[in-house]
Amino acid sequence: MLEGDPVVLLVEDNPDHALLVRIAAERALAGIALRVVEDGSEAIAYLKGATPFDDRDRHPPPDLMLLDLMLPEVSGFQVLEWIRADGRFAALPVVVFTSSVNPHDERRALMLGARAFHTKPADLIELADMVRRIVTRWLPGGERRSEGLEG
Repeated sequence: MLEGDPVVLLVEDNPDHALLVRIAAERALAGIALRVVEDGSEAIAYLKGATPFDDRDRHPPPDLMLLDLMLPEVSGFQVLEWIRADGRFAALPVVVFTSSVNPHDERRALMLGARAFHTKPADLIELADMVRRIVTRWLPGGERRSEGLEG
């Protein structure tokens, strides 16, 4: 990671899904620092800069969060509620990236402040395209990062 590279925080408890997103991000976009936490309590600790994420050189604040909803201990909905209540992260774009296809989950996530709701595709190529579209849309400077990667 180079200093100044945008940081994407992926909150994902399924190691296979996290690996697919990591591969997709590396293939689709240059200059992105992807950080992965496994549950909602780790996501909140990361955002707070609490132990073990208190070294901000190693764990810089994210510029974008990709958030699964179905997480152990603290759900993605609870993370969204915490972000909304805290205020320091009001400008952080949070994009729900989940296996859920439930319209109620989508409405609730958007009501709690998610900027977008995407259902994870199983196909790696579709996943890479979706990750690229999300980053291009929600990460500052994302349009420039994806230039030349089409086709």
